[in-house]
Amino acid sequence: MTLERMPWLEEVGPEADLVVSTRIRLARNVADRPFWGRNTAVDREGICRLVETAAAEVPELAGATWHRLDGLPRLTRLWLHERQVTSRELAGLDPSGRVRSGAAVLVAGGRAIMVNEEDHLRIQALVPGFATTAAYGQAERLDGELGHRISFAFHPEFGYLSACPTNVGTGLRASVLIHLPALVLTREIGKVLQGLAQVGLTHRGLWGEGSEVRGNLFQLSNQTTLGKSEAELLDHLGRLVTEVIGHERRARDVLRRDATVLVEDRVWRAWGLLRHARVLAFEETLNLLSGVRLGVGMGVLPPVPMTTLNRLLVAAQDAHVAREAETGLDDEALPAHRARLVQRLLDEEEPR
Repeated sequence: MTLERMPWLEEVGPEADLVVSTRIRLARNVADRPFWGRNTAVDREGICRLVETAAAEVPELAGATWHRLDGLPRLTRLWLHERQVTSRELAGLDPSGRVRSGAAVLVAGGRAIMVNEEDHLRIQALVPGFATTAAYGQAERLDGELGHRISFAFHPEFGYLSACPTNVGTGLRASVLIHLPALVLTREIGKVLQGLAQVGLTHRGLWGEGSEVRGNLFQLSNQTTLGKSEAELLDHLGRLVTEVIGHERRARDVLRRDATVLVEDRVWRAWGLLRHARVLAFEETLNLLSGVRLGVGMGVLPPVPMTTLNRLLVAAQDAHVAREAETGLDDEALPAHRARLVQRLLDEEEPR
């Protein structure tokens, strides 16, 4: 099976055994246009046209794909959300199932621009591993190119203006998706997360804001954007994530010393189920992938490439499974399709 290219999954970045990806998001709004909550369908259509025209002139966005979410079926909208290029709200995946008019996303590899979300534009760069500088560089270049063509709402004292006060200032949200199973197993995770909250970091699940933690994957990000420069925000996040990485590695040392048999049993069970189960629910798959990732990282299991385990985080989700099996989201056989898909991907990469 071949997935469309996603650099943040298919390339290896720094600290790849722990850090899946780094994301930078810049919130921007068009000057002299009503913000979300006060704008109309006509306003949003105008913003769509403005962004589409400007993006067509940006060399780095040559070949990008433009998706009008308000004209797509739910399966496709969910598929885009699973690929981390659109938020749940913009894709209309809440219980109401309503997609706001003018909702759109422009996708170019690991970069995306959400249009008419809470802000007029949300410029995003997603890179593999722990790489805040590389991710910010990509987002900053797009921001600069678009800023030459679109006048953004900016105040000389407060910075970039936003529909939400927490995004005023730099408009920057930097986040790192990190795997912390040893801290969970040693019951140290609560203390670590509490410490991060006290110094301005928040945590979410795999899908960002509003999502719960699954598979021991934590998205760590800054809480505010006002009062600090981009460099200060990135440095703050980088230093704290480095500390968390150290805590996780020390927790793994404790497991090696005090719970070798239990860890080996856990990770080999996870490997056996992933390789041989006939049906797999997605949440179960995430938990099993967590066990396998821990086993590979600790040298207990065969060295399955981290890129394969990363790809499975996306490929095993409902919309991807349904598209691969050419079926619908309501197909009762989806868990069986998922098990076969997981095993096929592992067969392609398993060391012999």
